[in-house]
Amino acid sequence: MFKTIEWTDDGVVMIDQTALPRETRFVTCRTYEEMATAIKTMVIRGAPAIGVAAAMGVALGVLHGPLDDAYFEKVCETLAQTRPTAVNLFWGIERMKRLYYSRPADVRAALVREAQQVYLEDIAINESIGRNGAPLVPDGKTVLTHCNAGALATAGFGTALGVIRAAVAAGKKIDVFADETRPFLQGARRTVWELQQDGIPATLITDNMAGHFLRSGRIGCVVVGADRIARNGDVANKVGTYSVAVLAHENHVPLYVAAPISTLDLTLASGDQIPIEQRPATEVTEVFGVRVAPEGTAVENPAFDVTPARYVTSIITEKGVARAPYEESLAALATIK
Repeated sequence: MFKTIEWTDDGVVMIDQTALPRETRFVTCRTYEEMATAIKTMVIRGAPAIGVAAAMGVALGVLHGPLDDAYFEKVCETLAQTRPTAVNLFWGIERMKRLYYSRPADVRAALVREAQQVYLEDIAINESIGRNGAPLVPDGKTVLTHCNAGALATAGFGTALGVIRAAVAAGKKIDVFADETRPFLQGARRTVWELQQDGIPATLITDNMAGHFLRSGRIGCVVVGADRIARNGDVANKVGTYSVAVLAHENHVPLYVAAPISTLDLTLASGDQIPIEQRPATEVTEVFGVRVAPEGTAVENPAFDVTPARYVTSIITEKGVARAPYEESLAALATIK
């Protein structure tokens, strides 16, 4: 299994996901500013992965900067401003803040160890999500997924793709339909690439084909990841997830959301309170730098949408599977140590 992100003596090394699948190249971030740029420009992306990246970014900032509270807050704020929707980003930063302000004996070494621990925990969490979700995947059917919630979106193994990997490891005969996921094409460029590395049969479809195949009876379930989950079970995920969820509900196909407990934001009553990141217009008007829309075209480019809890069959976490009423089940899982 490839490593999405890794702490090394030279800096934080990560796969440059903007180059996939045409080229497998790596980027090394040696400063917190470089890490912030990598997160902002989606060199690294996916809620759990940017949580790990944020923790490592804080460690880089303190490792190479003064032990000064004002400077430390600047590091944290710079990283926090990169992507507003994924709660794991803020979770990773807050975890590092708690350690910093506990005033450990060697704060630099302590923060580096903590960032490495966040990385290791993320992989173990994803493997647990996979084990918990595998029994829900029907044998002999096709699984539909949207965006990329695999090893590339995490420290390793993946959330939604982790469930698929675990189902295959359990001996289930399944194949995967991957939505291309416009406009950034995470499904086409990353999900299919990952599945090919694992030898899992994968078929690429355009986003507007999902309804056709959900109606066909071929798809046994939909499995997606999440960037933030509100207290009532509303789920923010890559834009287009809401459409897939409605189509799955109409055709009686279960939709499962796979995400770590750190993706829960129990401070928010509903998904209406989740901030939605707006991405550059060129992601819509251009494809790999080639203009596909007239000059001066007005563009709206929300990176995420919110799927109401009524369309979510279950939420798979490392601590168990939550089902409606989510306000009760999610709160219960969040209290498990």
